[in-house]
Amino acid sequence: MVQALERSLTFDEFLASYPDDENLYELMNGAVVPVKPTGPHGRVSAFVLRKLIVEVEKEDLPFFIPQTCYVKPQSDKAGYLPDLVVLDERTIDEDPRWQKESTISKGTSAQLVIEITSSNWRDDYERKLPDYEEMGIAEYWIIDYLALGASRHIGSPKQPLITVYQLLDGEYQFMQFRGTEPVRSQVFPNLSLSVDDILAALQPRPK
Repeated sequence: MVQALERSLTFDEFLASYPDDENLYELMNGAVVPVKPTGPHGRVSAFVLRKLIVEVEKEDLPFFIPQTCYVKPQSDKAGYLPDLVVLDERTIDEDPRWQKESTISKGTSAQLVIEITSSNWRDDYERKLPDYEEMGIAEYWIIDYLALGASRHIGSPKQPLITVYQLLDGEYQFMQFRGTEPVRSQVFPNLSLSVDDILAALQPRPK
């Protein structure tokens, strides 16, 4: 893998030479990039995951949320590992990469993709967003609970927010939710989730 890192990789080469360790990696423009979520990042992911699983069960939706799932955009030099992916049981078997690679390459395989911002927030807003749109993924959330994104993405003054992108006529339209505003999702119309809920989940519980 050390030798492979010295040159630009295709997604297939990336999978074939994946490091044999416990770390996670993405492929960005042919370069292998380690994924290193922080503790709070993991807590946010776990909290949102619980909320989504409850909705799937309660509404008896034909969705499932895998532990890990790569998303391969149209570029052969990229492969993303989103924080959460809601896959569609009705269409997933039509995706040629799913069974052997735990990878989706068709937008219809996923109902929702969620990225939680960290130090590499530019990738979420400026690289993954257009790629998910081009793939035709119906809904994409960026959970920016630390307000890391540039003002051009999240406004000024900067505040924690969730941006929800929904596909309309092949293009993403977006809504932004702050504070106690409940997220409005086409995939989970009855979901009760706000930025304040996420921030409260990060607070230590009384002993």
